[in-house]
Amino acid sequence: MELSGPEKLHKLVHTLSQVILGKEDVIKKMVVGLASGGHILFEDVPGVGKTTLIKGLAKAIGCDFRRIQCTPDLLPSDITGVTVYNAKTGQWDFQKGPLFTQILLVDEINRTSPKTQAALLEGMEENQVTVDGTTYYLEEPFLVLATQNPQEYEGTFPLPESQLDRFPMPLTLGYPPMPAQVRFLATGIRRKAWLDVEQVMDPSEFLAVQKEIELVHVANNLLEYAAGLSNATRVHAKVELGISPRGTLHLVKCAMAMAYACNRDYVLPEDIQQMLFPVYKQRLVLDAKLFYEEVTAEAILKEVLAQVRVPGNNGNR
Repeated sequence: MELSGPEKLHKLVHTLSQVILGKEDVIKKMVVGLASGGHILFEDVPGVGKTTLIKGLAKAIGCDFRRIQCTPDLLPSDITGVTVYNAKTGQWDFQKGPLFTQILLVDEINRTSPKTQAALLEGMEENQVTVDGTTYYLEEPFLVLATQNPQEYEGTFPLPESQLDRFPMPLTLGYPPMPAQVRFLATGIRRKAWLDVEQVMDPSEFLAVQKEIELVHVANNLLEYAAGLSNATRVHAKVELGISPRGTLHLVKCAMAMAYACNRDYVLPEDIQQMLFPVYKQRLVLDAKLFYEEVTAEAILKEVLAQVRVPGNNGNR
């Protein structure tokens, strides 16, 4: 019997959880973020399994996969492609870069220059790139999963807020728990785990899931609730830069995807609350004067949740 869309998402999470052990919660957030139509940014130290997870994702949904290793000398044309003269035909031919794929791993994105980082923006936002005045459309689904090293690492170029805002949900895998580390050592020395990933759906099925998520109902009072949460961050005394309208939109879309994963066609306040921390935590820019007071974005978001009134009808139809 064919699985429903929510069942396919659950199976995708379960399948990928066999590749990266002990991280099912993070994997679920990643799947929700991608299903909502967004891209994912992982900030982590090297060697915790980000590349393995992304390769496994590509295999699980049957998508083409390409990888860009970012370096300081990487050029925008190395990503988008170049137009070259063909002496045989006497015409200029466009040679596509690695951006022309379905799942793109941009490894160590903050190792490359801001100019090259910006070359990704049009593709991420518009599913198209423009080279030498000609627009080329990207194949769907087009999913960017980028990784970056912690900012204190040498040789990094911090992503500007405008580019960070394109990623609905920055995530951190972190080190696995001890039992998962032991299982990894027992199996990892003999094989590459992502090679054993089962294909859960094909690209057209994943696109169908994304379109079904767009039909999930969000009541007006829940839209007001999401907007109120964002506004509370903008006027908070300890916040220098609050949540943008695009950030609020990402919150609503992720809440819709979470409701869909729970086999509902409507959003509840709990969906918004559950997605608030992963979507908003990295977006808040705290007042620099409070650096030594150990104020955290998580603590501020807890205050915001306590301040903003929760809709009384649960957002149902």
